[in-house]
Amino acid sequence: MLSNQNVDSLHQNQPILTTGASLDQAQAAMVLIHGRGASAEGILSLAAELGHPGFVYLAPQAAEQTWYPYPFMTPIGQNEPWLSSALDTIASVLDRLSATSIPVERTILLGFSQGACLALEYAARNAWRYGGVVGLSGGLIGPPGTPRDYSGSLAGTPVFLGCGDPDPHIPRQRVLESERVFKRLDGVVTTRFYPGLGHVVNQDEVDFVRRMMERLVGEKDNLNG
Repeated sequence: MLSNQNVDSLHQNQPILTTGASLDQAQAAMVLIHGRGASAEGILSLAAELGHPGFVYLAPQAAEQTWYPYPFMTPIGQNEPWLSSALDTIASVLDRLSATSIPVERTILLGFSQGACLALEYAARNAWRYGGVVGLSGGLIGPPGTPRDYSGSLAGTPVFLGCGDPDPHIPRQRVLESERVFKRLDGVVTTRFYPGLGHVVNQDEVDFVRRMMERLVGEKDNLNG
């Protein structure tokens, strides 16, 4: 059983790993959020597959290798204070990037599994224009019937939802519910189900994210031109 610590003493004391371009030279950023039982180092290896030299990649580490103790469809209060601490961790990484002149408009949030659920929930609760939002094998957090009365607008943010069909941990209906929510929040949503994939990342997802990255850097270049 995970310890029920004060929110300020959970994930905020964990390291944030980085790779790719330096913060002062990067054209854009990606925040990678690992899954349950995994690590920042593990998901940071995805940077090598994505391979865009203009990006800096940041991966925060969860305390005890989990962002919250119970499954993502458990009543939200049961996952506190871990969930709030995890959401605060994403906010602090985005603040760090903004302080080095990489705003959220040039930052992609990407998570896998538990990290995907966390990234999607953060973006829905904090809806504004991001460089992109990517949920690989994940969905919005909370039990069936959770109110999805999020406010704000994603203002055309590209959102990608990829999931196996079936996925042993992520119900198809939760992915579709997440799709509806992000469309209502003015996201430009692409959802792909992969028959027989299971709970892993596949090459089609990597290729889609790479194209998202190329478009984001291209948009920046056009604005500067």
